[in-house]
Amino acid sequence: MSFLNEIEPLKQTALAELIAAPDLAALEQTKGAWIGPNGKFTALMKQLGTLSKEEKPAAGKLINAAKQELEAALASRREELELKAALPKEPTDFTLPGRRRALGKLHPLTQVTDDIVRAFRKIGFAVADGPEIEDEYHCFDALNTPADHPARDSQDTFYLNTTDKRLLRTHTSSVQIRVMEKQPPPIRIIVPGRVYRRDNADATHNPTFHQIEGLYVDKNVTVGDLKGTVEFVFRELMGSDVKIRFRPHYFSYTEPSYEIDFTNALVKKMGKDWLEIAGCGMVHPQVFETVGYDPTVWTGWAFGFGIERIAMLRYGINDIRLFYENDVRFLKQF
Repeated sequence: MSFLNEIEPLKQTALAELIAAPDLAALEQTKGAWIGPNGKFTALMKQLGTLSKEEKPAAGKLINAAKQELEAALASRREELELKAALPKEPTDFTLPGRRRALGKLHPLTQVTDDIVRAFRKIGFAVADGPEIEDEYHCFDALNTPADHPARDSQDTFYLNTTDKRLLRTHTSSVQIRVMEKQPPPIRIIVPGRVYRRDNADATHNPTFHQIEGLYVDKNVTVGDLKGTVEFVFRELMGSDVKIRFRPHYFSYTEPSYEIDFTNALVKKMGKDWLEIAGCGMVHPQVFETVGYDPTVWTGWAFGFGIERIAMLRYGINDIRLFYENDVRFLKQF
């Protein structure tokens, strides 16, 4: 019977093509060509209806057995190709040691910085960065700090021995100038980073420390926006019992300017009612004009505070130098 004689050759050809498929895409094409809805083997099965009653049982048995063999070959080849696709493209040296859990812990200043950044991100702030070696323009001039300002004196600032009077930045406020020079408002950024000042090392001062600057520029920004942001951030960092107050102050790059005091259970534990924690204010119109912003259209606020101060309060540390001595007995506590 010619129909029965066709089954075995077709099956063998289909098996050979399935086994030879070089990848998963080719395997799917081969499957469709043979046992898909319009496949050659499927077409053979459709011819069963044309056979006589005597021929159908034997033909049906052969076709079903062949179909099962093809489907088994298909599954086997698919498994091989999926495993091959999952293997690395480059040779792997399996004699190398396995992955080990990282040793050590994050430095307490890193932990506090991460928490500060996380608090600001909740209210839509992005993180910006800038160089630690600065020029006088970005560190002082553009921030409305006159040439005779005490901060520009060599007794307060580390100047490098270069012809263009480079210096180690005294605050991260220089980055706000760089950001505003590059992009139009609105701007909502924070700038964590290391800063340098000529301070003698003692329990509360260090020649290098970390600061975080916040800048928000948009239309109709007010001191109320500043106060609300400050309260939110410090409650995130220091607890829901934090209370904030603003005191008038002077900074050359903000007007009006304020010192920020806060109080909570930690401050009370120190035997104090209030503790100065940060400086802030509305960005001075002269700063906006310097970077090309129209101060009649845009307003904004900026504030900055020391990360070490937050860490010392949070962890009850009374000497800033402990952060930099790399004493393992101290660092293990965090």
